[in-house]
Amino acid sequence: MIHSTAIVQCEVPESVQIGPYAVVGPEVVLGQRVVIDAHAVVVGITTLGDDVKVGPSAVIGTDPQDLKFSGERTTLEVGARTVIREMANINTGTSATGKTVIGSDCFLMAFSHVAHDCVIGDGVILANSVNLAGHVQIGTKAIIGGIVPVHQFTRIGEYSMIGGGFRVSRDVSPFTLAGGEPLRMIGVNKLGLRRNGFTNQEISFAVDSFKYFFKNPQTMAAKVSEALSLETTDSIRKRMAQFISASSRGVTI
Repeated sequence: MIHSTAIVQCEVPESVQIGPYAVVGPEVVLGQRVVIDAHAVVVGITTLGDDVKVGPSAVIGTDPQDLKFSGERTTLEVGARTVIREMANINTGTSATGKTVIGSDCFLMAFSHVAHDCVIGDGVILANSVNLAGHVQIGTKAIIGGIVPVHQFTRIGEYSMIGGGFRVSRDVSPFTLAGGEPLRMIGVNKLGLRRNGFTNQEISFAVDSFKYFFKNPQTMAAKVSEALSLETTDSIRKRMAQFISASSRGVTI
């Protein structure tokens, strides 16, 4: 299932489909049932997991857009069942970490960009024209709305959601909704939690934790310290506290 006009320089499992005028480099590793559509480019030391789909004219595994990059051998890993839509672009890592990693079951929509050394968890959705700068980390099942730029070294927590069209320059806590300009915390991503199997009690814990961290007048350092020291069945508060305590850029409030 390799089109006669495609240029393919790597080993290709029989279950893989490669469309017209696609280019696949010699160091690419393809899993089972991968689909690479027309005019797509997959190069570099890139591994695509089983059932990955690469849309028309997407460009995957190219060198980092980083002036410090000097040709070192770095990699890109894309997990199983991830969908990369047309015109999306993903770069390999730099010597800082050595790799860019996209998890399984992600959905990267048209014109999205993932820069060097990013780490994206499983089930993440990047809407159209989301632009991730280098070293961005995104937690499991987070959703980023369209036309959102994300500053380098920023972290976006698990099960959070960011509205379309807003800049992200500081960390976004897990389980939350963020929007506005400048970006601010709006509330808890209740619908997202419900869709992902969280119980009513867990969602209630998330709401209480949101109020504790973002409405309580204590300093953030004091709130985080208290949350980390408590013995509690509320794992959501502890996960939020651990995320905030690890922040280097500061947390969106």
